Amino acid sequence: MSKRTFVIIGASLAGAKAAEELRERGFDGRIVMIGAERERPYERPPLTKDYLRGESDREKAYVHPGAFYHEQEIELELGVTVSSIDPRGSRVVLDGGHELAYDALLLSTGAEPRHLSVPGAELEGIHYLRTLDDCDVLRRALEPGARVAVVGAGWIGSELAASARQLGLEVIVIDPLALPNERIFGPGIGRFYRDVHLQHGVEMLFGRGVEAFEGDRAVARVRTSDGAGIDCDLAVIGVGVVPRSGLARDAGLAVENGIVVDERLVTSVPNIFAAGDVANAWHPFYERRIRVEHWANALNQGPAAARSMLGQEVSYARVPYFFSDQYDVGMEYSGYAERWDEVAMRGDPDAGAGFIAFWLRDGLVVAGMNVNLWDVNQHVQELIRSRQPVDPQALADPGTPLDALVALSAER
Repeated sequence: MSKRTFVIIGASLAGAKAAEELRERGFDGRIVMIGAERERPYERPPLTKDYLRGESDREKAYVHPGAFYHEQEIELELGVTVSSIDPRGSRVVLDGGHELAYDALLLSTGAEPRHLSVPGAELEGIHYLRTLDDCDVLRRALEPGARVAVVGAGWIGSELAASARQLGLEVIVIDPLALPNERIFGPGIGRFYRDVHLQHGVEMLFGRGVEAFEGDRAVARVRTSDGAGIDCDLAVIGVGVVPRSGLARDAGLAVENGIVVDERLVTSVPNIFAAGDVANAWHPFYERRIRVEHWANALNQGPAAARSMLGQEVSYARVPYFFSDQYDVGMEYSGYAERWDEVAMRGDPDAGAGFIAFWLRDGLVVAGMNVNLWDVNQHVQELIRSRQPVDPQALADPGTPLDALVALSAER
């Protein structure tokens, strides 16, 4: 009997970790990973942080050393685009017409930046940041003393603004919301992050959108929705991403805010799987589908998809987690909170020391974030998983150990 062939579309973190897991679990068949970029799989967090600032080299961003794929007999097809998937024939068609049959297929195609469609959006000097190549171009443009307009105060925009300021640029951030990441955090934490940037000399313009970019050939000005003209030498757009689900949609797979998969990361076609930013996965803990666009999800969901491809029992139920570093402020956030009743604060964000914020709904902890305090995230996740009421005053009291609250929740 011939050995099976597993194909991975998307030379991403999720795809690379899936391939690694397949070999570690003893899969001895053929693994083909196809990536549209000419880079081997790399991690994206450095692109807004240390790599962008020139503090780490390119090699550090890669998921594996260059020799890994040869040693593990993983066929890495880079700079190659898949034009279509044939689920009935279990094959993919590459640009140029070459066909590749598979026994199982993993889609780890990630996401792409959401573009602004306003007058002047095609001017030179307007940047989007998603790839290593994007980052290299932006690094050359971030010259000390230049003035950069960052459109969007979400995670990409905020981290990029911090890095640009650290590199000595004048930075102005423009966002239609009232505060950074207000939809995720609410006003209290939003004000904290706004003030962090203000303290580092970033100009913040909230409550206004972008109507146009202006300039002769290159951008020289951002025209905002209130009619103001913001001078700049370059602009960076960070207004979110959209999942790369076109291949799946064209192939007839179920697509809704990404590729629809069950808790085993299986799509609507039994031998096709999806993981990472593109996967809208049924989450057994939350009893709903969730699409998570963060590093930790790709890191862990790729291996889970690999085990599922091998026929093992899989139920991907990790509590969503992400982290961010801006200036000297580091944070970890766990949970999934679309709405909440109150936020309990352990520590004072205005005091300049570390603190923990807990988001509660119906008395239950649904999310938590530790800022410049470490080795507590596990307790935060345990409180979320307990699904037991927690006294907000005890959560806010630094004299009440978190592990004691976890133990109390476990006893109920």
